[in-house]
Amino acid sequence: MTDNLFKIYLVLGLVLLVIIATIITVYIVKKLRRPRPMDELEGHDFEYYCADLLGKSGFSSVEVTKGSGDFGADILAEKDGVSYAIQCKCYDKPIGVKAVQEIYAGRDYYDCMVGVVMTNQYFTAPAVELAKKLKIMLWDRGYIDSMEKE
Repeated sequence: MTDNLFKIYLVLGLVLLVIIATIITVYIVKKLRRPRPMDELEGHDFEYYCADLLGKSGFSSVEVTKGSGDFGADILAEKDGVSYAIQCKCYDKPIGVKAVQEIYAGRDYYDCMVGVVMTNQYFTAPAVELAKKLKIMLWDRGYIDSMEKE
């Protein structure tokens, strides 16, 4: 009888543990995905927001390029002797391969060493795959959060 009772308590304990883990996971996901002021910005305003953040993060010569005809780069910057071309995307859904293709061209057009796509969202799997192949850095919402905390 006590052996069965032990098994019942063990199962109940495991069920309770799974429920607690699920609640914690949902809380973390909601906290990461909660709307933030940057989510409300228009495209060009987001570019200036990112430029300001880069300046506060130790980048120098931070320059927002002209709005249209920017050849795929919204911001040009430098850090530790390395030149960066950065494409900014403020969207309400994951970022796809087009942004990676744009900064790949922009990096070369502006003769920069590093190409970056910076966004308030996350990236699709194909975008991540292409970025690895083309050696493009992807700075998502979590990366921006870490920059803001510095």
